[in-house]
Amino acid sequence: MSHRFCLSACALVLLIPLAVFAQTAKPWTPPHMPDGQPDLQGVWTTATLTSLERPAEFAGKEFFTEKEAADYEKRLLEQGNRDRRTGSAEADVAGAYNEFWFERGSKIVGSRRTSLIIDPPDGKIPALTPEAQKRQAARAEYRRLHPADGPADLSLNNRCILWPTAGPPMLPGGYNNNYQIVQSPGYVVILVEMIHDARIIPLDGRPHVPQNVRLLMGDSRGHWEGNTLVVETTNFTDKTAFRGSGPNLHLIERFTRTSPDTIVYEFTANDESSFTRPWTAQIPMKKTPDPLFEYACHEGNYGMEGILKGARAEEKKASGGK
Repeated sequence: MSHRFCLSACALVLLIPLAVFAQTAKPWTPPHMPDGQPDLQGVWTTATLTSLERPAEFAGKEFFTEKEAADYEKRLLEQGNRDRRTGSAEADVAGAYNEFWFERGSKIVGSRRTSLIIDPPDGKIPALTPEAQKRQAARAEYRRLHPADGPADLSLNNRCILWPTAGPPMLPGGYNNNYQIVQSPGYVVILVEMIHDARIIPLDGRPHVPQNVRLLMGDSRGHWEGNTLVVETTNFTDKTAFRGSGPNLHLIERFTRTSPDTIVYEFTANDESSFTRPWTAQIPMKKTPDPLFEYACHEGNYGMEGILKGARAEEKKASGGK
């Protein structure tokens, strides 16, 4: 028997078990609720070091190698460490909380993508339309002229009303990245740790509320497509302005449980009046044993008082103390 024949025969013998395994392995099937819905219940976290948009230094690179991912994670953790001292008191104060309060995660997404945005292929939010650019310029000019005339001039998150990453759509941030999903016949509820909102999503096919009714978190309706929960949200206000969007934002979210500890969360932002094309991001939600903690934003919110007092002091100084 030749060495070549022996090597070929041995390789074939080794490959047979792999082929048999591939034929017999079954895809993972999610558990189901008593009413037949796939079970998405539990507490899940979106924490990840992967940014929404692809950083400029990785332009044209969709995925990291394993080593590149490890090096990038190490760099981000070192650069983002709020306990790191720069020697500047101003920089330390601007850093706000110390590292203890952050839970941004320590890893990028498992796919090693360089951005959460999967479409467009460049990993960037599409350009804004002229209409959206005009809206943004008007907002910026108003903020310049009226930075803190009163509480209503401050952002929704500074006023403890709505956090820009809490959703919808749901994006990872520096902390409070947990969400609890609760299901009952005809409804899915998503409890948001950040500013403790609750999204109540009907599944009974009812229409959206009338167009003249506008909500900061929009009006959500859900349905099942196989094992995927699809949620469509419309009726946003002009104050939400997600990444430059307007009140015509039509958001489509997809929740697919792919393993006991993972939900693949994907959303597509459609708004022809704001974006030059739709765009899609994908975020793995990982199961966590941690509970949802209270986010007591308004209680003891001395920041608001300080901001307004500071604005009055600057106005007095600019007017010569009068």
